[in-house]
Parts: sequence; C-alpha cells; structure tokens
Amino acid sequence: MVDYHAANNQSSTGGVQTYMEQENDWDRDMLLDPAWERQQRKTFTAWCNSHLRKSGTQIENIEEDFRDGLKLMLLLEVIAGERLPKPERGKMRVHKINNVNKALDFIASKGVKLVSIGAEEIVDGNAKMTLGMIWTIILRFAIQDISVEETSAKEGLLLWCQRKTAPYKNVNVQNFHISWKDGLAFNALIHRHRPDLIDYDSLRKDDPVTNLNNAFEVAEKHLDIPKMLDAEDIVGTLRPDEKAIMTYVSCFYHAFSGAQKAETAANRICKVLAVNQENEQMMEDYEKLASELLEWIRRTIPWLENRTQEKTVNDMQAKQEDFRDYRCVHKPPKVQEKCQLEISFNTLQTKLRLSNRPAFMPSEGRMVSDINGAWHTLEGAEKGYEEWILSEIRRLERLEHLAEKFHQKAAIHESWTDGKEAMLTQKDYETSTLSEVKALLRKHEAFESDLAAHQDRVEQIAAIAQELNELDYYDSASVNARCQKICDQWDVLGTLTQNRKESLERTEKQLESIDELYLEYAKRAAPFNNWMEGAMEDLQDMFIVHNIEEIQGLITAHEQFKSTLAEANKEREAIQAIQAEVQKIAQSNGIKLSGANPYTTITPASIDSKWKKAMDMVPLRDNALQDELNKQNSNDTLRAKFATQANTVGAYIQAKMEEIGRISIEMNGTLEDQLTHLKDYQKTIMSYMPEINTLEGYHQLIQEALIFDNQYTSYTMEHLRVGWEQLLTTIARTINEVENQILTRDAKGISQEQLYEYRASFNHFDKDHSGALQAEEFKACLISLGYDVENDKGDSEFARIMGIVDPNGSGAVTFQAFIDFMSRETTDTDTADQVIASFKILAADKPFITAEELRRELPPDQAEYCIARMAPYTGPNAIPGALDYMSFSTALYGESDL
Repeated sequence: MVDYHAANNQSSTGGVQTYMEQENDWDRDMLLDPAWERQQRKTFTAWCNSHLRKSGTQIENIEEDFRDGLKLMLLLEVIAGERLPKPERGKMRVHKINNVNKALDFIASKGVKLVSIGAEEIVDGNAKMTLGMIWTIILRFAIQDISVEETSAKEGLLLWCQRKTAPYKNVNVQNFHISWKDGLAFNALIHRHRPDLIDYDSLRKDDPVTNLNNAFEVAEKHLDIPKMLDAEDIVGTLRPDEKAIMTYVSCFYHAFSGAQKAETAANRICKVLAVNQENEQMMEDYEKLASELLEWIRRTIPWLENRTQEKTVNDMQAKQEDFRDYRCVHKPPKVQEKCQLEISFNTLQTKLRLSNRPAFMPSEGRMVSDINGAWHTLEGAEKGYEEWILSEIRRLERLEHLAEKFHQKAAIHESWTDGKEAMLTQKDYETSTLSEVKALLRKHEAFESDLAAHQDRVEQIAAIAQELNELDYYDSASVNARCQKICDQWDVLGTLTQNRKESLERTEKQLESIDELYLEYAKRAAPFNNWMEGAMEDLQDMFIVHNIEEIQGLITAHEQFKSTLAEANKEREAIQAIQAEVQKIAQSNGIKLSGANPYTTITPASIDSKWKKAMDMVPLRDNALQDELNKQNSNDTLRAKFATQANTVGAYIQAKMEEIGRISIEMNGTLEDQLTHLKDYQKTIMSYMPEINTLEGYHQLIQEALIFDNQYTSYTMEHLRVGWEQLLTTIARTINEVENQILTRDAKGISQEQLYEYRASFNHFDKDHSGALQAEEFKACLISLGYDVENDKGDSEFARIMGIVDPNGSGAVTFQAFIDFMSRETTDTDTADQVIASFKILAADKPFITAEELRRELPPDQAEYCIARMAPYTGPNAIPGALDYMSFSTALYGESDL
C-alpha cells in the first residue's frame, strides 16, 4: 500500500500547506456513530454527483463507483478545471490502482496531506478511507478558498454564516452541527439572499423537520443545490455530522457568492458600456462637425481662388464688398466651430485616457491637424484673394487711365494727320513759279519738322497700347486696331513726305525767291504750336495719386510750368512780330500777298487762340490739383485715425496674450476658482469687441478711399484679425485645459493638494515658462518626486516613462501629459482583463455568452449594445447563437494587455 503521508512529507518539506489539521485527525476507526457515516455517505454522494453531472454521469455507491479510479479522476478534472493524465481502461486490479494513484498524485500536487490513505484501500472499497478521501477533496476544492475578513476555510465559512444570519431571530450559528438542527439557519441563509423564495416569519422553531425540508426543497428547486441530507436524519441525531453540514453549507456559500459576483460583473460591464457609449457619441459629434467644417472650407476655397477678371473698377469693388461680407459675417461662426472642434477633441481624448481606452483616431482626413491644414489653406486663399482684389483695382484704375490717355492722344494725332496724305500727294509744284516752288519746299521742310515733332506722340501712343496689352485690358482689340491704323498711316506719311521732298528738290534749282520772314515764322511757329499743344495735353492730363507727396510733386511741376509762361509769351510775341514785319514789308514794298504763309498753316490767330485756351486751362488745373491735395489730406487724417486705433488694439492683444501666458503658468486657487477666473477673463476680453468693430469701420473707410499704405503704423487689419482670433482661441484652450484637469481630478480621485504639488513641481522645472518640460527638465522633476531614473536601470525606466508622456517623440512633456501620467501612477482603472473576467462570470465560465444571458444580466439598452457589436463565437464547444465576449472586451480597450 502506498503511504502518501510519508511520500508527501518527503517531497514537500516546508512547502505543502498543512490543511486544516484538526479535520485530518478524523478517527482512524472511522465513524464511531453509524448515523454520522450514513449522513456523510449521503452528503458526499450528492456533492460528488452535483459536479459529475456536468460531465453527464453520476455515482450510486460512493465506495463502489470510485474503485476503478475512472470517475474519481473525472471528478477531480471537473472540480479543478484541469486535465489529469490519461486513465488506464483495463479491468485488472493493477489498472485500477494506477488510476487511483494518478488521482491521489493530483490531490497531493495541490498541497494536500493524505494521511494513511492508499490506492489499495480505495480499490478494495474501504468505505472509511473513501469517505476520508472525499472529505479531503471537499476541504481542498470547496472550503479552503473561502475567505472572510482574513479568516479562511472552516473559520471563514462559519464567520460568513454568522454574518448572514445575524439579523434573524432564533438563529445563533456557533458550529456546524447542533446550530443547524432546527433548520432556521438554512432558511435564514436563503432568505438573506433570495427573500422572494422564503417566508421566514411563517417558520416555527419547534417544527425542525418542516423547516429543514422547506430549505432543502427550495435550494434544490431554485438554487440548483442538490438535496444532500434528509431532515429526519438531522433531527433524529443528537449531534449531526459536522463534515456533512459543512459540505452542504459550502454549496450555499458558492451559490450565493456566484450571484454576488454576477451582480458585480454586471455593474462593471454597465459602467464600462456607459462610458463607451458616451465616448462613441462624442466621436460621432466630432466626425459630423469636422465633416461640415471641412465641407464649408472645400466649398469656400474655390470661390477664394477664382480669379475671373472684371472690366471696371466698380465691378471689382463689388467683389471686394462680397469679400468683406464673408470676413465679417460668414467666417466668424466657422472660427467658433473650429475652436469648439479642438475643445471637443481634447475633452474626448482626456476622457478616453481617464477610462483607459485607446486614443480616438478620427477617420482619414478629419484629424485636428487635417482641419488646421485646411484652415491654413483657407487663410492662404483669403490672403491671396484680398491681395488679388487690391492689385486688380490698381490694375483697372491704371487701365482706365491709360485707355483715356490713349484715346486722347490718338484723337489729337488723328486730327493732326487729317488731310496730310492729300496734301503730300498733290502736284501743285508742277505749275508753280520758282518762288512758289521754293515756298513749297520751305513749307515741306516745316512739315517735316512738324512730322518729327509728332514722332514722339506716335511712340507714346504705341507704348500706351503695348502697356494696355500687357495689363490685359478688356478692349485691347479696338485699341490695337486703332494703334495699328495710326502706325500704318504714319508709315505712309513718312513715305509720302520723302517722295514730295525729292520732287521739290528736283525743282529747287528753279526756285530762288523765298520769303525769309515766312520761313522764319514757320520754323518758330511750328515748335511753339507743338509746345502749346503739348502744354494743353499736360494741362488736361488725368492723374492718380495715393499720398500727399505725390500730389505735392504734381503741384511743384505745375508751378514750374507756370514759371515758364512769361518766356513762352515772349516767344509768342516774337512770332507774331515776324508776321507783323511781313505785313509791314509787303505794304512798304507794294507786295500783294496771297493771304497765307506758304510755309505753314499755322496762323497768328490760331496761335493766339491756342494760347488763350492754354491760359484758360491753367486755373482749372490749379483747382484740380488743390482738390486732390484736400482729398489726400483727408486720407492722411483717416490713416492717422486707423493707426491710432490699430496701435491701441495691437498693444491690447499683445498684453492680453502675455497675461494669459502668466495665468496658465501661475494658476492660483482651486481648479474651479481658476476656471471661474478664466471665464470672467474671457468675458472681459469679449467686451473689447466694440474696439475691434471700430477698427473694422476705419479699415472699411480706408479701403473705400482706395488707401493702400499707412506710414503711421506697422499693423495691418489682417495681422490684427489673426492676433484677435489667436487671443480668443488661446483663452478658450486654457479654459479647456483647466476643465480637463477637473475631469482628471474627479475621475482619478486626485486631491486639490496633489494638483497643486504637480503644478508647483512642473512650474519649478519649467525654467523658460514655455508650458512644457524638455527631457532633462522632466527627468529632474521625476527625481524630485522620488523616481529612481539616474542609474543605468533608471535610464530604461525613464525611456519607458517618456514613451508614455511623449508618444510622438517631440522631446517635450505638456502639463496635461504630466497629470495623466501621475494619475495613472496613483489610481486604478478598469482593464480589458477585468471586463473579460466579468463576462466569464456571467457566462458561467464558458468561453462564450448567449444573447439570452446578456438580456438576463444587463439592462436592456446595454444588453442590446453588446449583442449588436459582439461577433459570433467559433471556438471549441460553440453552440448556435454563441457570442465572442473576449474579442469584444479587447476592442473596448484597443490592443489588450492579456
């Protein structure tokens, strides 16, 4: 016979648990009282069958049915949840002994002393040894793990019974024998956990049989606890068997303990699912808002990138008004939406970190960085569009001025060339006298001088037409046609002029009489006439200026022109004196004049007429220049107003940005005080909005006045708009950071003093007040908080911590990441393992769960939530409708740490 007592002492010296030694000292003569033996046999048989039925079998006679060791091994596999070595199927005694030895080896491997129990006694059907072995199994697998307030096994089970039955009258549990004879303790245990099954007040202490039968029947029918004793056996025995009662009561403990675990598991799952549902709603809201904002940006950018040119300044100014409406009306709500989107994203990420969930990754193209990128593109398009509008207005102003100048010069030139071709093609010199031919030659020389003088005007006309083409003037076709006509005509005039000159020179030898006075008149009158025409052109010339310096330059040039009028008038009088001298000589010499100067068509009357017209234009030019000077003075006043307001607003924005930076670092008072202070500070900033609107009004007046520069300030409206939006976004982000700190504090149970300590440590090592700690600063901070990160082992620990607080490898740690890390170090959170364990309890240790079990254990909405998201279970022992709760739990937390 194998002596397991000796074997176990040799193999487990000091390491095997001494196992309720007072219970192992059962009487070696075994069961002195036959009633006790009968109770143990019945109780142990029922207890074994309650486990064997899970494998579809049972026993009838406890000492007979375990003799071959097969059902004994099966029993141990069921209650331990482990596989034993493969049994031997032979019918010989040696096969049976080997099977029983395998079972006894397994029991010994669990730290159990088997005193004087050998395989031969079990194979021989020794009832005493068999019952002793079963009692040892019950102790190890049903009673040992019971623990209540640092007491275990028998004492723990007794304390549990006392706690549960304490409120009930006539119940005083002091042991596991006579305290249970009247049956009230059994009924009290059931009523404590399932008051709907027992009417405790109707029970009588003097009717123990009825009480016991009531408890046993209810337990068997509703609690799945088989009937292990007969009421008559208990009542009819002076002292019921303690082992039988302990075995029976342990079944009640495990039944009710499982229900409590199921309730706890259900509550945990409900909590986890509620958090997940709320997070999913926030994710859906973020995706929707991000999609709408991106769609608005997608629709707006093509409008801002549209460079369809207009024909007039008024049309472009209408576009400018549409753009101003977009900036002041349509864009501000989208700025708020963008800010709210960032706040929602940060809050969601904080909640996910606090609930130990994986970070939220928006769908492709909807990350905050994607939205910021799209917004940056939008602002770039805005800037480009505004610059294009201003450049187009300048271009169109320039085009209108050039077009007017072109047509004016073209009209003057066409008026001058009118009839010139006919004049140059006539053959008058063929029948003229010598004097007449000479006169015609002189006249032609004067014409050549006049033609050369008009060469500059033709070149100006061509240059203006070229510039109009380069600036993409909308009516370039008509301008080009007119310019080409003038150039072609000019070439013809040049050819005709050369031909006529050659013809006159051929007859020049026959021409002797030339009136020098006529010639001198013609030579001086032609340039003077051309000068007067040029002066009238200049006096009528349109001008565009943008500042006082430019108009003062024009006024100075005009004054210089007026200073030359006296000399010009002397030249006019000299030319008129030549004509007077001709008349005097003719009269004195009796010469009959034809009435016209043969060398020029410019008459004294025409010179006087043009002179008078030019002199009349001078005061008109004076008035026009003075009006423009007044306009530029008004524009300069408007520049000064805008500059004063812009400098004030710019200084205010800069001061507030610096003040917010100091507030975010100092953070005095409780988080709620800080939040209240920041929101009051936000209201104070928003109250400054009228000053921004006033500045917008000045800016609108400046744009309407077509003012393009301002020497009084370095600020632009675009710069101040960006600064104002950045100020509003910064205060909103700071408020959101404090709100997230409150969420972290409340969710993690962090005290206000701890937050102050974290903030003080963070600020102490944030030497540059940047709001983030560099790697060496963060390492010094950890050392100050007691972390060992200095030696070689500390380097690997520091690298691990940096991987948590700086997953992107930026080399800097924000205060929010610092708080998240410290909260994870000091608090506990739900994990995927805990959720899987909770589902396993609800599934009665199965690797899958059914929809019916979920609907029974969870609230309706969360049960349906799980059913809709759990994949079908396809593993071992799968049944129709089985659901995979393990992969579902893992998905809740991203990659599981199982």
